[in-house]
Amino acid sequence: MEKVIIIGTGCAGWAAAIYTARANLEPLVISGEQPGGQLTTTTEVENYPGFPEGIDGPDLMMNMQKQAEKFGTRVDYSMVEKVEKQEDGTFLLQTSSGEKAAETVIIATGASPRHLGLPNEKELIGHGLTSCATCDGAFYPDVPVAVIGGGDSACEEATFLTRFASKVYLVHRRDELRASQIMAERALANKKIEPVWDSGVTAYLTDDDGKVRAVELENLKTGEKSELDLKCVFVAIGHIPNTQFLEGSGLNLDDNGYIIQKPGTGFTNIEGLFAAGDVADHVYRQAITAAGNGCQAALDAERYLAERE
Repeated sequence: MEKVIIIGTGCAGWAAAIYTARANLEPLVISGEQPGGQLTTTTEVENYPGFPEGIDGPDLMMNMQKQAEKFGTRVDYSMVEKVEKQEDGTFLLQTSSGEKAAETVIIATGASPRHLGLPNEKELIGHGLTSCATCDGAFYPDVPVAVIGGGDSACEEATFLTRFASKVYLVHRRDELRASQIMAERALANKKIEPVWDSGVTAYLTDDDGKVRAVELENLKTGEKSELDLKCVFVAIGHIPNTQFLEGSGLNLDDNGYIIQKPGTGFTNIEGLFAAGDVADHVYRQAITAAGNGCQAALDAERYLAERE
């Protein structure tokens, strides 16, 4: 029986592991299908405190793992398929490597950005294709970029990118934005933002170095195709929280599948089950906020265990 099992190895998972390990709870971390989380697909991280020269995403995650393991964290490289609370208040986890039992569980499985499903998409992430303007916008000063989407997130990303890019193309499949009126008006009033209506991206075009140089567009009304020269594509069509394995667990999720936490805590509606990071955060979705959530969930779990003893 484990004291703590942490599901996920992004910033939230490793931060939770560091704190629970330092509390002598000997946490077991289950890695999932993408060890290290989304930051392993990022070439450089400039906005994580403590690294004035920036740090590669994979290096940051490896450093976190080493720090967690230094204090006694153990890692199981498998997938969690189901989480069930038992009558005695403990949890049984069905994983790809067998059953595991724990007194508490911290879910830090993150969220996956929606993409367009085009060829070579996965290879281009971090090389001119991203889903986070806050993370990567500063890498594209004085060059044209595009934002794909028409909701509030797309408008917010486009407006933010005008601080850096020479022009921001806002590519949307319809002839009007579906964002809230105030967000749409703010974006369309910005002289740096140029809407591209009734259009979808059908291909990413690359240069000799394998980086995005343009996109192929198709006008969805006329079928006409064209090329749009740019240096980066920011896909803003939403995220999918990685909570599919929690179906039937009794955990409260919102309409989009994000875990609902008790305000200001890592607690969920199920005692002993905690959440941290992007799996419960659809607003900020930053490495630093995920790490803070991981710390929060770890402290809550530690206190919960102490009260049970």
